Amino acid sequence: MDPLSTVRRRLAEQRLAGDPFDAVGESVAWFGAVQGQEYAEAKWSLAERTGSCVDADVEAAFARGDIIRTHVLRPTWHFVAREDVRWILRLTRPRVHALSRYYYKQLELDADVFAAGHAVLRRALADGVALTRRELAECFAAAGIEAGSLRLGYLLMHAELEELICSGPRRGKQHTYALLDDRVPPSPLDELSRDQALDELALRYFRSHGPATIKDFTAWSSLTVADTKAALGRLGGELEQVGDEAGKAWYAAPVARTSSSRAAGAYLIPTYDETIVAYQDLRVVLAHEPPRPGLLVRCIVIDGRTHGSWRRTLTARSVVVEATLFGGLTDAESESLGQAVLRFGRFLGLPAFLDARQPT
Repeated sequence: MDPLSTVRRRLAEQRLAGDPFDAVGESVAWFGAVQGQEYAEAKWSLAERTGSCVDADVEAAFARGDIIRTHVLRPTWHFVAREDVRWILRLTRPRVHALSRYYYKQLELDADVFAAGHAVLRRALADGVALTRRELAECFAAAGIEAGSLRLGYLLMHAELEELICSGPRRGKQHTYALLDDRVPPSPLDELSRDQALDELALRYFRSHGPATIKDFTAWSSLTVADTKAALGRLGGELEQVGDEAGKAWYAAPVARTSSSRAAGAYLIPTYDETIVAYQDLRVVLAHEPPRPGLLVRCIVIDGRTHGSWRRTLTARSVVVEATLFGGLTDAESESLGQAVLRFGRFLGLPAFLDARQPT
């Protein structure tokens, strides 16, 4: 697979270069799940794929519960569309529990402790109450359950995986937890069998991330190679093999998404964006190697090529995007980058300025 053409197609399938979504929940559902432990950056990741979307729009969708932030796929937070929470949890939680088993043992978290912790959470969050981590730690302490920082994290993650709790609406800048049943009504997708759920998740992944490999999907989903091959066999014509390199097959939707005029644009890719975390081959992710290791934190991508990294500096009145470039840009590339910076400013509701420099 040619790295540049692969990245360009992925940008279209991921709806960065392609036509944007109308709503935040649609964007999340397209992927199946979107990594979201860096909350502020994950909001920008969703907004880049959603037309005319600003920070307040993502916050409103989160407060309504259109999107839920919970532990799923891997032992980290993801955004999941409300209607997809339960079936994805039921499919992937055995694998996430397996990946967390070492820490459960080290922290002396066994079935009895988890059961007692779940009982505390049910009482504390009854009747629609939403509480912060600190408040829940106090509830655990009052019940005689030790809940230091790391132990608290695994107590809460276990309860998320077991469909007891999930994200509640934010209280100012603080995240809260609420009972899942209070935030997520039943969905027809809850009735999917395991094979149906596996097929649905594989379809969403390869449709939204393709071209991608089996190794990409298993790392992203925590599911096994055997499960993945079985799903690909059942999906038949809904996906196609688009290339083979040294015995490594690539899969994608049968017809490449037609990208709009945004295809040649510039993108400020945030930390843990799906364009990065969903793949294993850095050469194909970047299509342009950084001049030295460690330079790339957040990607500046222009027409499928990675031209540098960026970070933001916020004040009460403006945002400055500091861009560290790998080399010079053409006039057209500079114009595209400037437009991306302005788009980021509109997302934050602030005037935005570009401070571009080349690495020393």
